[in-house]
Parts: sequence; C-alpha cells; structure tokens
Amino acid sequence: MPAESVPDKVTTSVSRLTVSIVVTTLCRLMLNTARRFVYPFAPALSRGLGVPLTAITSLIAVNQATAVLGLFFGPIADRLGYRLMMLTGMTLLVAGMFAGGLFPFYGVILIALFLAGLGKSMFDPALQAYVSERVPFHRRGLVIGFLEFSWAGSTLLGIPLIAILIDRLGWRAPFFVMGGLGVLGILALSILIEKTAQKKAPGRSLPVFRGAWRQLMRERAALGALSYSFWISVANDNLFVVYGAWLEKQFGLSIVALGLGTAVIGISELAGESFTAALADRLGLKRALIGGLAACLICYGILPLLGQTLGRALTGLFFLFLTFEFTIVTGLSLFTELVPASRATMMASYLAAGGVGRVVGALIGGPIWLAGGIYATALVSAAISGLALLSLIWGLRGWDKPT
Repeated sequence: MPAESVPDKVTTSVSRLTVSIVVTTLCRLMLNTARRFVYPFAPALSRGLGVPLTAITSLIAVNQATAVLGLFFGPIADRLGYRLMMLTGMTLLVAGMFAGGLFPFYGVILIALFLAGLGKSMFDPALQAYVSERVPFHRRGLVIGFLEFSWAGSTLLGIPLIAILIDRLGWRAPFFVMGGLGVLGILALSILIEKTAQKKAPGRSLPVFRGAWRQLMRERAALGALSYSFWISVANDNLFVVYGAWLEKQFGLSIVALGLGTAVIGISELAGESFTAALADRLGLKRALIGGLAACLICYGILPLLGQTLGRALTGLFFLFLTFEFTIVTGLSLFTELVPASRATMMASYLAAGGVGRVVGALIGGPIWLAGGIYATALVSAAISGLALLSLIWGLRGWDKPT
C-alpha cells in the first residue's frame, strides 16, 4: 500500500487536534459548572444539607482557594506531561461529584467541591499549555477564545440544566450527572490526547518548584502578567460581590429579576470570548489586550452614571463584563507564549495570582460599598484597573511576538 502523503498526515493531525479542542472544551464546561453552580443554588444546598446559608459560603471560599494550589501543579505538568494532569484533574472531578451525590453530608460536600476545584486548577494550565504548543501564535486567540466558551457556557447552559435537575430530581442529582459526564470525558481524553515524553526527570519536588518559579522571576514580561492578573481580579471582584446589592437597592429588584442580571453577565462573557476569537489575532494580541483593559477601565468609571434607569444599568454591566472577559481571554492567549519552556508553570501562576486577587477583591468589596455605594466601588475598581494597565505596559515593554 502507498505510504500516507505529508498533506494527508497534516490534515489528520489538524482534525485530531480540532476534535481534541472540542472535547476539552466540554470537559472544561463541566469543571466550570462544578465551580459556579454553588452560587445560585446555595439556598437549595443549605436546605438539603440542613445547614445555615453561611456554611454554604464557606464551601464557595474553599472552592475558590484551590486556584492558589495550581502553583504547585504547573511545574509538575511541564515535566510529567499535560495529558497526565488533564486526566488527573477530571478524575478528581469525578471522585468529588460521586462522593457528594452518594454521601449527602456537609463534610463530604466540602471535600467534593474542594476536589472539583483542585481538578480545575490542574486541568486548566495543562490544557492551555497543551494547546499553545500545538497552535501557531497567530491563531492562539482564536483557539483560546473557543476554549473559554466553556466559562460563559457554564452560566448559559450548565447552570440552567442543573436548575432543572434540582427541580425535578432533587439537589443530589447534579452531582451524579456531572460525575457520569466526567467519566465520559476521561475516556475521550484518554483516546484523543496523545502521550508525550517527560521533558525532564522529576527529581526532588522542592528543587523542581524552585527552578520553575525562579525562571518566571527572571522574566519581566511574566512578572508584569502576574501583577496584571492580581490587580484586574481585585478590581472585578470588588464590584462583582456587590452588583446584586446595587441593583436590588437602586431598583428594588426581586430574586427572579436579579437572575436577569446573571443572564446579562453570561451573555456578555460569551460576547467577550467571541470577540477574542474573532478579532484578537487580527488586532495583535498585545495591542488587543492593552486596548481591552483600557476600555474596561472606562466602563468601571462611567458605570455609576448609567445607574439612573435599570436598562442603562444593565447595559453598563453588559459592556463592563464584555470588556473584562475580552481582556481576560486575550491575556490567556498572549501569556501562553511568555515563557515557552514552562508554559504550564506560567499559566498556573497566572491563575493563582488571579485567585488571590479575587479573594482580596471580595474582602474589600463589602466595606467599600457600605462606605460609598456604587460610586466608591466603581472608582476604586477603575483605579485598581489602572494599576493592572501600568503593570501590563511595564511587563510587555520591549516584548514582541515570536517569529
């Protein structure tokens, strides 16, 4: 039989990568849904577990804190392979979801959500590194933007489906469904994601971590990216934790009406990810990132001026979260190339810096809101976004895309 031609091999490789990207996006949809579904269904979980609502907010904090642990998994992924970390992340999701469904106790649910969050902290940096090794830089925005559809999808698709499951089958049903879908995800990843050789011998763990982090500390672009990630996350969560209180106080909205605000945010996230996929590569990732962050800063500043009517307020939130999501996803696309030798380490550190920023933003958001209302919240978020912009400009000064 004649040997397969080079074009045929290339076509097969591209087709396999395309299918892999679709499957990993669906896996991320499950991981993101597992992280976000606690927010709107906290009362249902509270009633089902027989615990106060404040106990459920502790579950949310534990789930978010797992992002910081990604610092340790990035260097491991760079050495042992991205496939292994993706499969491990999905395995933790499956274990957590089945445990939560089978044993409906508060302590078990706490561990279940911790495992799901930990799985996401393993999966995301490994996936971003895997894709960035295989996708040319001039197409990176398109592919990373597509992967990030899973974030908006968790709000627009995952959470509504979970609402139906809880309404018809009870609060434990989503745990079983996500666990079962996670098993299918593991099987698909095992088939589609090819094995790669270890880049380096694992060696002792502490020197491995030190070497990886030391390499990041020597790169000004990486330091600027980590600082940017921290500040932009502080700015966003400073507003995110109080926007519902603002809408409720300003317009007297009911819980159902507040759901409209969540839908607006989900649609704006989808739009931001779509703009990244469609425009970021054409504009240039560096230029698009700086421009998107500047637009986001402006949206923070003018938000209070739009608070006279509900329609204008929701429009302001729409454009704010659109520019924020565009900035976040474009940043992901660009930062995968800052330290090519340690992509997973770079992305895990980036996500960890953002996780710390979200914690800080959530802590300062309430006091700032109580002190000065939406004007104080918006102006503080705008000022902090300015720090993110300065960090970005400093870090990327003199950096250019690879040839």
